[in-house]
Amino acid sequence: MYADGARHLQDQFDSRRLADRLVEVTLHTELSDGDVELIGGLASILLSTVDAEGWPDISYKGGGAGFVTVVDRRTIEFPSFDGNGMFRSLGNIIDTGRVAILFLDVAKRERLRLHGTAEVLTDAEAVGRYVGAQAVVRITIGRLFPNCGRYIHAPSGEISEYVPRLDHLPPQPEWKSYPILREALPADQLDD
Repeated sequence: MYADGARHLQDQFDSRRLADRLVEVTLHTELSDGDVELIGGLASILLSTVDAEGWPDISYKGGGAGFVTVVDRRTIEFPSFDGNGMFRSLGNIIDTGRVAILFLDVAKRERLRLHGTAEVLTDAEAVGRYVGAQAVVRITIGRLFPNCGRYIHAPSGEISEYVPRLDHLPPQPEWKSYPILREALPADQLDD
């Protein structure tokens, strides 16, 4: 889960224990009921792909609420509609198959990251499952993990109360009080 760069910073900021504990308690390889509920309510995602030269790319993908279909606990798919004709995301999927998705529910301040391998389906049966689709992206899940959503701003545009400002001391996020995580916090956060 962590390469040398992440480990270097974890050691510099005394968060290696916390990072390892988060993997232990949050990393999973199948969609949970909560994951399915989150995905089913969203009308957009952020899709990250990697091109043949190793460059990352990110794209907003949208549709109606629930446009990402949970095929089973290890597989999801979503339609790709008419776009600008560049086919960067889908082309990258054909070239490397590597994807990451950020599912983001702004109203609930929930985030879920997904890493997986993808394929582009253009056959009539797959495309026919979605009105207006040109292609379908099918993803086999490699791993999933939630993210703390404290820095997600309100739908109204109001800045999150967790963002530090000169005149505002942010509250501690609730998760830092959970016993299973509290004991792994960096030393300078144990008295908070």
